[in-house]
Amino acid sequence: MKKLNILMLTGLAALAIVIPAAARSHIEKTLKLAPNGRFTLESDVGSVTLSGTSSSGAHVVIDADREDFESRYTINFEENSGSASVTVRRKDRFSWNNEHGSVHFEIEVPSQTQTNVRTGGGSITLSSLRGESELKTSGGSIDVSGLTGKLDANTSGGSIHLREVTGDSRADTSGGGIEVDSLDGSLTAHTSGGSIHIDRVSGYVEAKTSGGPIHVNFGRGNARGGVLETSGGSIEALLDRSANLDIDASTSGGHVESDLPVRVVGKISGSSLHGSLGSGGETLRLHTSGGSIHIKSL
Repeated sequence: MKKLNILMLTGLAALAIVIPAAARSHIEKTLKLAPNGRFTLESDVGSVTLSGTSSSGAHVVIDADREDFESRYTINFEENSGSASVTVRRKDRFSWNNEHGSVHFEIEVPSQTQTNVRTGGGSITLSSLRGESELKTSGGSIDVSGLTGKLDANTSGGSIHLREVTGDSRADTSGGGIEVDSLDGSLTAHTSGGSIHIDRVSGYVEAKTSGGPIHVNFGRGNARGGVLETSGGSIEALLDRSANLDIDASTSGGHVESDLPVRVVGKISGSSLHGSLGSGGETLRLHTSGGSIHIKSL
């Protein structure tokens, strides 16, 4: 029996040696692109990692786990004065059974580059860039870090995470949470199904969710105001004690409390708070249909 087991193991080892590695496609291209230019990616498939570097040119690597990727997709590379683009389209655009497998784009561009990325299915990761960025995916998360420039990030099914962003930003998702760590600018954050957590923002904030709590740390010196609304969760707002703001807070399913000295105007109620912080100023409106509201001091 021992001899038989040894023979079986030897046979399996030999079989493992002759099995070929999974077929893949690897496409690599460098396009002319000087700093302060524009890079565009439009693809029906794939996740994307895009980062800024000190070098010129747009270096694009496409990895797919199918050897027939190029026979299933049309791939166009273009370079013009001040811009570079990559377009990937499914050849059989009317087939719902055209499985594409795993596709990933690894892209490096000059750090001073405007970017426009659109993918039909996959996550987007962007880092170390200075320039306006527009990001859109039909199914995946979006992660942005170290960006200086206006940002528009949209996903139909995934979370959004922004870190160390300088510039007015918009983050929209139809199915996931939104997390922001340090944003210098105004922010619009909308989700149809997730929480919103914002830590340090210097400008106006509009944060709305249909299903989750909202936490916003407005940061020192921020008196720009905003709108925080949720249909299914609590709201927590951390404010600079020296900020001058008008406060309009109400809830349909909880209570409102403040650790800061708000000068109340009108009727005093446990489910609403209307008044001014300091000498008053821009309005901060907070409303929830399914939770409590807590205004705290930084």
